[in-house]
Amino acid sequence: MRNQLLVLGLALLPIAAHAEDARATFLDRNGEEAGTATLTATPGGVLIGTEVTGLPPGRWVAFHIHETGTCDHATSHESAGGHFNPSGAPHGVLSEGGPHAGDMPNIWVDAEGTARAQVFNPLVTLAEGDNAIKGRALMIHAGPDDYQTQPTGGAGDRLGCAVIE
Repeated sequence: MRNQLLVLGLALLPIAAHAEDARATFLDRNGEEAGTATLTATPGGVLIGTEVTGLPPGRWVAFHIHETGTCDHATSHESAGGHFNPSGAPHGVLSEGGPHAGDMPNIWVDAEGTARAQVFNPLVTLAEGDNAIKGRALMIHAGPDDYQTQPTGGAGDRLGCAVIE
């Protein structure tokens, strides 16, 4: 019985530790659903898990938080505005004074065109304060972020957009 309780306790731990606090559904450039993200608030930031299909296969692509929670494919997702940057910091981890809150690491797209990633952003909160991201957008770009070009890292076109709800 003692071993069974230990196993049960370990089995429940990951579920409790990774409760979903917010969700986002990615829309591609045609306005079709292309994937999802789950966002979990932590004491030190937000953990973002994502799976998105229909991306350019076998390459790194930029993954950012944008300022406006609007994903209109008719505008190539320009409706999401620029990167979320409440502090006015420069873009990129390689820039002096950077990164800003919307900066996140590039994510890998497999040979079938699917990106699966878990990214932790310590510069944002989910729902409280100036750095809150609920109601904003997650964005996947066509190319990788070079982590220094202003203001977007040279990431290219906007391929997938998801409003954080």
